[in-house]
Amino acid sequence: MNIILLGPPGAGKGTQAKILQDKFGLVLLSTGDILRAEVSAGSELGNKAKEIMDSGDLVPDDIIVDIIAGKLEQPDCANGAIFDGFPRTVDQAQALDSMLEEKGKPLNAVIQIVVDEMILVERLNTRIRQAQEAGEEVRSDDNEETLKSRLEVYRNQTAPIIPYYESEGLLFKVDGMAPIEDVSEQIEGFLKSAQAA
Repeated sequence: MNIILLGPPGAGKGTQAKILQDKFGLVLLSTGDILRAEVSAGSELGNKAKEIMDSGDLVPDDIIVDIIAGKLEQPDCANGAIFDGFPRTVDQAQALDSMLEEKGKPLNAVIQIVVDEMILVERLNTRIRQAQEAGEEVRSDDNEETLKSRLEVYRNQTAPIIPYYESEGLLFKVDGMAPIEDVSEQIEGFLKSAQAA
């Protein structure tokens, strides 16, 4: 089973990915982590990607798709994968679709975790306040300004692929403001109906 998790930063993708990994034996494929691993391993694709990143450019879709294709061949991906951070554009979505179809491992579902952005900002501020009151250190990038700019990047760059997957009949929306267990239940229900389809 191959699924994509979509949602802005702070929506709970990481938490739900961990639950899905444990429950379905899926592997989380986070493109940022994969690229860093390939670069530090000094693989051919990693060296290519490093050269591009060092020059300040974005790694082209075909290199990312090749790296993901290689990961999917590994035994730990036998049950499938959860994609996080990829695809970010319609072109990437189409490239991923083609590659998965070629492997006979099509995409089963795209789970969009829908959240109220204002509440995400409020939660962050509450968390910072509590940490400060407890005398804990707050990460320098853990602030409202950073979150707002990350939310804007998500809206501009990733959200446009939502209509694409909707038109493919693969998009399922879950209420990310619900308790963690409820979100997991919603996702599980969608995955079971996607598997049965």
